[in-house]
Amino acid sequence: MGELGALYAMWYRQVKRFYRMRSRVAASIIQPIVWMAFFGIGMSSALGRAGFFASSGVSYMLFMVPGVVMMAVFFTSFMSGIAVIWDREFGFLKRVLVAPVSRASTLLGRVFGDATMATIQGMVVLAIAYLMTPLPSLNAACIAVVLVSFILAVALTSLGTAIACNMRSMEGFGLVNTLVSMPLLFLSSAFYPLSTMPLWMRNAASINPLTQAVELARALLLGSSDLPILYSAVTLLLWAVGLMGVAVWMFSRVTVEA
Repeated sequence: MGELGALYAMWYRQVKRFYRMRSRVAASIIQPIVWMAFFGIGMSSALGRAGFFASSGVSYMLFMVPGVVMMAVFFTSFMSGIAVIWDREFGFLKRVLVAPVSRASTLLGRVFGDATMATIQGMVVLAIAYLMTPLPSLNAACIAVVLVSFILAVALTSLGTAIACNMRSMEGFGLVNTLVSMPLLFLSSAFYPLSTMPLWMRNAASINPLTQAVELARALLLGSSDLPILYSAVTLLLWAVGLMGVAVWMFSRVTVEA
């Protein structure tokens, strides 16, 4: 099997494996919709009374849609790293490591497969969100939003996989997942504009890959963003390439005995 064949085989395995986990698929879609339905409606009412978003003509529910979509991609991508621990537990990882193909090919196949499913879930959430609050330019922006979602998914799947390469227990990965994902989520513009943050928080959020993806999606879907589009696009792409490199390096150091 060639390098491309190995990459495709791993991509197909990850897609098929994720599709069979119906409960995980459902939870990944329901969670962001619940956030939007309850948190969004409550905050929309509070911010409306306080006068926020009145001058922009954009409701908080509409403002929140790009953040909810990218949040769905975010959680699905990052959690996919746990599959490395599962494969180690059941012996499949050992077979992958001794296969006569490069580890980079198998790792990239895993990353792209998980990123594909995370992107699809993000688009499902976007479709449901559209039914809740119609977006002004969904048709024109849909392909670009898919691309942004996929790049974010590649970055965060790589991060989750790199972390999982050094872990032995799923409980430990869950703890690390929470410690990393919560700051990334709340230190982003998914739920509130960058312009309302304190300066230190705004500076930190502006280099967060989730912020870059949210701001790009917001620019595409709503026509406005707190960051320059080119800056967000380049920064997000650099995160994806850099984290893929880290994941490949970490995966290359995994031993057969692990």
